[in-house]
Amino acid sequence: MTGRPADPNAARAPELALAVLNAIQNPVILVDANGLIAFANWEAESFFGASASHLARHDVSTFIPFGSPLLTLIDQVRERKAPVSEYRVDLSSPRLGAEKLVDIYVAPVTTDPGSVVVVIQERSMADKIDRQLTHRTAARSVTGLASMLAHEIKNPLSGIRGAAQLLETSVIDEDRALTRLICDETDRIVSLVDRMEVFSDERPVDRVPVNIHSVLDHVKAVAKAGFARNLKISELYDPSLPPVYANRDQLVQVFLNLVKNAAEAIGDRPDGEIQLTTAYRPGIRLSVAGTREKISLPLEFCVHDNGPGVPADLLPHLFDPFITTKTNGSGLGLALVAKIIGGHGGIVECDSQGARTTFRVLMPASRGVSEDDDYPKTKGHD
Repeated sequence: MTGRPADPNAARAPELALAVLNAIQNPVILVDANGLIAFANWEAESFFGASASHLARHDVSTFIPFGSPLLTLIDQVRERKAPVSEYRVDLSSPRLGAEKLVDIYVAPVTTDPGSVVVVIQERSMADKIDRQLTHRTAARSVTGLASMLAHEIKNPLSGIRGAAQLLETSVIDEDRALTRLICDETDRIVSLVDRMEVFSDERPVDRVPVNIHSVLDHVKAVAKAGFARNLKISELYDPSLPPVYANRDQLVQVFLNLVKNAAEAIGDRPDGEIQLTTAYRPGIRLSVAGTREKISLPLEFCVHDNGPGVPADLLPHLFDPFITTKTNGSGLGLALVAKIIGGHGGIVECDSQGARTTFRVLMPASRGVSEDDDYPKTKGHD
């Protein structure tokens, strides 16, 4: 009597299981019956800021805030012997960092009574993508408004300005300043409407593979020659980054706007600094409305500054039209940034904590480069 042939993959099963767990882009830990962390994948090491060997020597309560709901969830799963999910759990702490809002899934390990698997899903990026979709909706509302303004306001303003110019030739010197004021104010309104008309331009954008570092170097040169001449601008680039599929002129416009905002936020601070960074961040995908397609956004470009930061109540609305902290600002600059990046299939978001503000742009790589290409080859780019 002959037995069944041996499964050639059976011997490799532990190795394959480990590879699968390390490939998951969410932190995954195994907590044994004594509360010790028996296993942690690569993302868990990054999330908790400790190596797997260090985590394995400690109780899970060592790495999470005191009284965290996670401990209660683990106890519930052990008692019920059934999985439990909890959404929007706050794990913020000095160890893990601020704004650690996560979804948690805890499941029992049937082959090892008392042990549970904990999967953590960070909420921050999901929330940012949700806000980005809101930004795009707001930008579309400006599109309709701009079309209306161009027709309903610019034409009457032209008549008002012409009438003021005629009056200027016949009034006394004391009144000439008033007619000049009318002309100046109508010119200012026309300039504002012209800026808004950019939102109504729905023509297809010519895009080609673009080296983002050449764009950022150009933006830095323009900034150092003008509005940021007294500021330090540093770079931290990933030199192996693939090209971004974009319109170069529009990218220059986007990053000039972001760098100018950073410079204005810093003001006259003697230690003011702007830092430009680029990195490859696999795992970020954005759903395309109306389709099942998901766009990979692995390219991250950031503008950091050490200005006073953005008020917390303003942060969720920063990319909405007419929202500004500047005394004489129009509030259209960041809305235009959101429109351009959204038109390229990417997202832009702002993080501001204390005296550190970061504008982060996530974009797709050039055609022919995808996450499936296993780029980069090493984990060192995380």
